[in-house]
Amino acid sequence: MIERLSSKSEVRAAVAAARRDGKRVGFVPTMGALHAGHLSLVQAACARTDIVVASIFVNPTQFGPGEDFDAYPRRIEADIELLAADGVEIAFTPSAAEMYGDGAAVTVEPGPLASRWEGEVRPGHFTGVATVVTKLLSVVRPDIAFFGEKDYQQLQIVKRVVADLDLGCQVVGCPTVRDEDGLALSSRNAYLTAEERHLALALPAALEAAEQAAAWGERSADVLVALMRDTVAERAGGALALDYAAVVDPETLEPLERVDHRARALIAGRLGSTRLIDNCSITVTDREPNGA
Repeated sequence: MIERLSSKSEVRAAVAAARRDGKRVGFVPTMGALHAGHLSLVQAACARTDIVVASIFVNPTQFGPGEDFDAYPRRIEADIELLAADGVEIAFTPSAAEMYGDGAAVTVEPGPLASRWEGEVRPGHFTGVATVVTKLLSVVRPDIAFFGEKDYQQLQIVKRVVADLDLGCQVVGCPTVRDEDGLALSSRNAYLTAEERHLALALPAALEAAEQAAAWGERSADVLVALMRDTVAERAGGALALDYAAVVDPETLEPLERVDHRARALIAGRLGSTRLIDNCSITVTDREPNGA
């Protein structure tokens, strides 16, 4: 039976009671509009901890002017049913007033990891993310918190915030969940028309092209990025406006010149009014390019 709690004090008390019983606490923060990607985090949390807390909170401070805060899908009752079915014991559903109170003035600056990519396209976004994650972790105080690799830059920033601020929990990244056609699951996919949905497949196709080229021995990050851009142009033409395509160090998120070890391919763009992001791991082999 899931317990829905809306105040920070209620959640602290419930978690404290669980800890007195010797239970390990897992935490899955969400903005609701749940899909199979969110639920994969819940399932990972249930497998590794004794009691799972999931939050549903559309955080206003991570949306910039003109972004989709008001339109962001909200279906809290259906979300709670999904969480209950997958074994979540506590659903934390605070209001913005509960989370921030009157006159909140302190924010968490996420540092250099937030300066590029999403941070450049969406100024202030990661300050809002880092602040709300810090607050949520301070309320729940989990042993393990679970985040999706779909938002890879966010995952790396959260790991750094937790380490640098000594928040005392383990952060686990879980693999991106994709639909049958390869599109990464996202609550924002609901905005796409049928035609836009088809065009959006250019993003995973671009990542796959880079991944395959690297597997066949391509070392130049510039070549891989050009391949990603060309794939998007071929599959979606000018309908999908790229914000960036990059091959980066998986920890620092700095762009690479050569892929000699591990790397991450990042891509983001806009279809109409809908913004989509995706990424994948890049692994090189001992092959020379083109199988030479």
